[in-house]
Amino acid sequence: MSNKGKVIIIVAPSGTGKSTLIHRILDKFDALEWSVSYTSRGMREGEVHGKDYFFISKEEFENKIKNEDFVEWALVHDDYKGTEKHFVQSKLDEGISILFDVDVQGADALKDVFKDQAKAIFIEPPSIEELRARLEKRASDSAEAIEKRMSNAKNELKRKNDYDYLIMNDDLETAYGHLQEIISQILERSC
Repeated sequence: MSNKGKVIIIVAPSGTGKSTLIHRILDKFDALEWSVSYTSRGMREGEVHGKDYFFISKEEFENKIKNEDFVEWALVHDDYKGTEKHFVQSKLDEGISILFDVDVQGADALKDVFKDQAKAIFIEPPSIEELRARLEKRASDSAEAIEKRMSNAKNELKRKNDYDYLIMNDDLETAYGHLQEIISQILERSC
């Protein structure tokens, strides 16, 4: 089983800096491939279909749910997000390790399916106040959306110790260094 790819899961509330960390990790590790999720939310400025997400309608997403096309999916901030089964299994069978950005439910589902082949890393903000400041500074969400993200973040933070690793992103360079070390260790281990 050592030739199988690994499932590396990044779990973090919105606004913790996970996207920045993930982009840097993908630039650093050629052995990692990004798991492009499906979403029913609208495309944000600068996002690319098929690179950041596969953007589909809610109706298309619900049809994929009915067809059991997803290894995990969830309704997140009023939009669907999910990971297609065939994509993941084909990559793992080729020995390719995949990096995921999912919520706590997605992480639980991936851990349940892939067992020891999957490792989850939770990234937490330095404080809930700092998280709110980051979301407001980002200026991509309405006040109502920020409140929903804050409510979800409080629930997600209750689960931070349930995963394989925990990193606090109070300093981007320090958090990146920790994340880089952890991923190196995961990739070096055989399943």
